[in-house]
Amino acid sequence: MEAEKKLKYKSLCAERRGMCNMKCMITPVIIGATGIATGDSKKVLKAIPGKHSKDSLQNTAMLGKSRIIPKVLQFET
Repeated sequence: MEAEKKLKYKSLCAERRGMCNMKCMITPVIIGATGIATGDSKKVLKAIPGKHSKDSLQNTAMLGKSRIIPKVLQFET
């Protein structure tokens, strides 16, 4: 899944390099709707500037899921 994400954003990264002459690195952080994170998420989070915690990202994923599911259920009925 991480390889798919890197491939998906590779062209955007190249575009940014060309337009803004800036460094660009793709760092996929994958957290599922149930809050399950990939195995090396701690290492990946260290590569991103700023303060990030696995717990806060998992909490955000769970809150997003709780907003999406009622909308989907309403749409199906």
